[in-house]
Parts: sequence; C-alpha cells; structure tokens
Amino acid sequence: MLVFEEQQHHNIITNGKSKLKSATKYYNHKETMSNTNDISPGKRAAFQVLAGGSAGFLEVCIMQPLDVVKTRMQIQCTPASTITAEGTYTGVFDCFAKMYRQEGITSYWKGLIPPILAETPKRAIKFLVFEQTKQFFQFGSPTPTPLTFSLAGLTAGTLEAIAVNPFEVVKVAQQANRQKKMTGTFEVAREIVKRDGFGLRGLNKGVTATMGRNGVFNMVYFGFYHSVKNVVPESKDSTWEFIRKVTIGFTAGTLACFFNIPFDVAKSRIQGPQPVPNQIKYRGTFSSIGIVYREEGFRALYKGLVPKIMRLGPGGAIMLLVFDYAYEYLLTNHS
Repeated sequence: MLVFEEQQHHNIITNGKSKLKSATKYYNHKETMSNTNDISPGKRAAFQVLAGGSAGFLEVCIMQPLDVVKTRMQIQCTPASTITAEGTYTGVFDCFAKMYRQEGITSYWKGLIPPILAETPKRAIKFLVFEQTKQFFQFGSPTPTPLTFSLAGLTAGTLEAIAVNPFEVVKVAQQANRQKKMTGTFEVAREIVKRDGFGLRGLNKGVTATMGRNGVFNMVYFGFYHSVKNVVPESKDSTWEFIRKVTIGFTAGTLACFFNIPFDVAKSRIQGPQPVPNQIKYRGTFSSIGIVYREEGFRALYKGLVPKIMRLGPGGAIMLLVFDYAYEYLLTNHS
C-alpha cells in the first residue's frame, strides 16, 4: 500500500513537471512572438529567406521521387498506341516498379539538381513575398483576413514561378528521359538553349502555365493554412501543437493540389516532349488544357493527382513546419 502511494505521488509530481514544462514553452513562445516588433525589417526579411530556403531544400530532397512519377504520368497521353505495355504507366506503384526495373533506383531522383538549385531562391521568394505583401491586402482591416492570406499567396506564387521556370524546363526534360544513363543538368540546359534559346520556346517555355500552377496553389495553400491555424486554438502541449500544424499543413497542401492540377498537366505537356517530334502541339496554357480535355476527357486534366497529393500533402506540412520552427528559432536566438 505504501509503495502504491509513493508511486502515485511520483506520477503526480512527474505529470505536474511535464505540464509546467509545456506551459513554460507556450508562454516563452508567446513572449518571443510579442517581441518580434523590435526586429528591423531587414533582419526579419533575412530570417524569412533563411527559413524559407531551409524548408524548401528539405522538402524537395524527401519528396523528389513522387514528383518524377507525377511528371511521367502527366506527359503520357491516353491514346498510347505507339507505346509498349512496358512503357505505359497504369498507376503510381506501377510507375515506380517499371522505373526501377528499366532505369534503376537512381531514376527516382532524376531532375533533382534543378529544384535543389532553385528551391532556396524559390522558397525564399515565396515566404518573403508572402510575409511582406500581407500588409497591402488587409484593405483597412486591423488584422490579416483569409482574403489577405489568399491574395498574398497568389502574389508570392506568381512571382516565384517567373524566377524558377527555367529550372522547371530543365527538370521536366530530365524527368521525361527514360534512358538508364542520366544526362547532366547543365548538359540538358545547354542543349535546350542551343536548340531553342532563352525565350518562350526555350528556357522560358510554359512560364504562364507555371505561373497559373504556382499562383493558384499558393493562394489556396496559404489562404487555408493561416486562416484555419488562426481559428483552431493553439495547444500548450508541444506534441499536440506539432500535430495541429502537421494536420493543417497536410490538408492545405492536399486541397491546393485539387485546384491547380489542370495547370500542372498543361505545364508538363508544354515543357515535356511533344507527341510528334519537331511538331509543337502544346503551346499556350489554356489551349493545352482545351486539347487535353477534347482528346482525352475531363479526367485527363487530373493526371498525376495521386502522386502529387502524396508529395505535396506531407510536403506542404513539412515546408510550413520547417519554416515556422526555423523562423521562430532565428527570432528567438538571433534577434
């Protein structure tokens, strides 16, 4: 009986200490956030760039295989009479299996260098522009509204798309290559420039589709994440707070995929290999969407949705979590 009472007393003390620790972390976080107004705009922008770049780099390294599978499925036309059964992908896992058999495991990371080179400036631009433009979309409101977050996200996504589109063109060219021997990133870029130049048929091919894809995605992504995060109460327990952010980030990334994937399909068709060599079939964004719809049906506009969600659902959670925690760390320790 005495042992039981001692154990019960020990558990009460342990639980009390745990709750006190969580509460201390919570109020320290609140105090840190309340003191951020003392930081200069330049230092705040630098922290946003560093946190955004770190988030993007980590996300792309983890999720690249799903991006390769998504691109392979999107550039595959439905009437595949000229493609052998072994060259046709019927689903995500079929694509993974055939790529492994035909090209080896390293093929899952084809086209990795362009996004790595682009991710730091891309995410830096995204988070920096988002944070800095929110003030312009409050329209007299004392605090940011869901419309504020959505319009700031649309602006951030559109601007980042212009910056990274050349990297996207090179990445898609590498991902579409089914040869086992991988061609170097700079070799592919030189070949594109030599053949098509820097313009809208070369390294800036499909820029409007990239703007549509990134703009719509970030409009939904940031609009949903920040609006819901402000409605769902913040937890004093660090574990539950982590789960709260993961859930909201995952849901935001998943919803955004449903809205922007027709632009993504158009982008892959424009930037990828054309069905008939030396004949450009897919040129403009909306004309490409129209061609896919007329020839292959409405469902074809959602090709690659499953790997896209598998990548950008958890990827969206990873990116916002890393940004939030990295930004908070920088504010706490280096302000």
